Amino acid sequence: MTQQGKGQGSQQGGAQSRKRALISVSDKTGVVEFARQLEARGWEILSTGGTYASIVAAGVAARQVSDVTGFPEMLDGRVKTLHPAVHGGILARREPGHLGQLDAHGIGTIDLVCVNLYPFRETVARGAAFDEAIENIDIGGPAMIRSAAKNHAGVLVLVDPADYAVALQDDVSPADRQRLAAKAYRHTSEYDAAITAYLEGGSDELPTALPGTLTLNLSRAAEVRYGENPHQPGAIYRLGGAVGPVIDAQVVAGKPMSFNNYADADAAWALCQELAAQEMQAQAGDPVAVCVAVKHANPCGVAVADDVKTAWERARDADTLSVFGGVVAVSAPVTLEAAQATRGTFLEVLIAPEVTPEAAAWFAEKKPDLRVLVAAAPQGISVLDVRPLTGGFAVQERDARPWDDLCPEVVTTRQPTDQEWHDLRFAWTVVKNARSNAVVLARGGVTVGLGAGAVSRIWAAERAVANAGERAQGSVLTSEAFFPFDDVVRLAASVGVTAILQPGGAKRDPEVIAACNELGLSMVFTGSRHFRH
Repeated sequence: MTQQGKGQGSQQGGAQSRKRALISVSDKTGVVEFARQLEARGWEILSTGGTYASIVAAGVAARQVSDVTGFPEMLDGRVKTLHPAVHGGILARREPGHLGQLDAHGIGTIDLVCVNLYPFRETVARGAAFDEAIENIDIGGPAMIRSAAKNHAGVLVLVDPADYAVALQDDVSPADRQRLAAKAYRHTSEYDAAITAYLEGGSDELPTALPGTLTLNLSRAAEVRYGENPHQPGAIYRLGGAVGPVIDAQVVAGKPMSFNNYADADAAWALCQELAAQEMQAQAGDPVAVCVAVKHANPCGVAVADDVKTAWERARDADTLSVFGGVVAVSAPVTLEAAQATRGTFLEVLIAPEVTPEAAAWFAEKKPDLRVLVAAAPQGISVLDVRPLTGGFAVQERDARPWDDLCPEVVTTRQPTDQEWHDLRFAWTVVKNARSNAVVLARGGVTVGLGAGAVSRIWAAERAVANAGERAQGSVLTSEAFFPFDDVVRLAASVGVTAILQPGGAKRDPEVIAACNELGLSMVFTGSRHFRH
């Protein structure tokens, strides 16, 4: 320490008669009033930069940290709190040995550290250049937070304005001190995770690679009564600073969401938005409404129409049995007329981009148990798909391959008609969002038969055909994986299917193609399989 530093600090040594708080925040919510109340309780306030200017302008007496360290801020503010007069005052245990050392060096204790960090995430989110992002990596802030959290028995650490009231209590309990310390370490951990992800080429919610070490920065976004079953505790967590269309949806009517509601609504909304974008492209921008009904994470009725009411009725009628108790997503605003069309069908969740006030009021009165959500179109969806294993996770890039990324090849003599091409594309989008093994039959922009989650492909096809009944006549069939035998082809032909789409790539592809030619079916290979376990 320089003689200047020691001299300045000595004023705060053993003769220190009142508690000191160091306040330096980027988020200045409530900080002026907090500082004012600390001052009224006899605290001395130390501060830096913009925080110092704000609280002094409000009439609060404060000292700059540089007055305590005896050393000015330098390197454009990169160095201002990294000094023994700061960290010694924070880290010293409140016992004679440590306090004696502080006294010997003219250093006073710091009893409260109120710090939150440079806005790194916000800087990156607005598309700032690399150099600006780097300058928004806080160094002194995390060091002070971690020091205070380590010594939380003697130092209060605050990283969230919501906790200011706790610090103003006459006596803060050991349990609250420990809770605040844990929150502080979580704060710095999340901050470091965001920086790490950015430097690796992504962001904390949108990693773009599979690094050697993957940090999942999760914060609880919602509480639920229980998990999949009543004996399982559960909660909903947000990844980093990501915005989730379902997690952040506005509930405009009905009961709180359950664990399973979240899972099914997320699946329904993702498929609904993908189909809506695809159909808008196919229709050259003309208005279109998509309705997706999901049960146990599998689509059970999907339809496209000119309006929401018709789309809902077509999706409902695709499988009236399975849609009971299901979750429904629509791609266009729900009007009162569309809302009233759901009368007579029990649903758990309805999610839409907009629900008119009249429709919301009708749902609240007529379907009080139905959760009605308004969600925004998904933006910046994470590329990672994370699934739990015992002792770890299986992680992969999400299957986000669009139709336009495929190179569909007609491998049969007969070519699909224009309507069959449209239905094949529609059914392909549905089947790749269903659990394997999966087979989907569709006709005229409606799923007429679905078989999902089967342990055999022929069983999936048999389930889809049975689900379709007479509606299989004139439909198309899609499979998310190749056909090992020609049995699915022969089953499809027997019920009137006219065109099939599948990845291809099986050893018996020639036999499968020959069966299609024999039976007069079109077959398209995509070269891309879409297993979903």
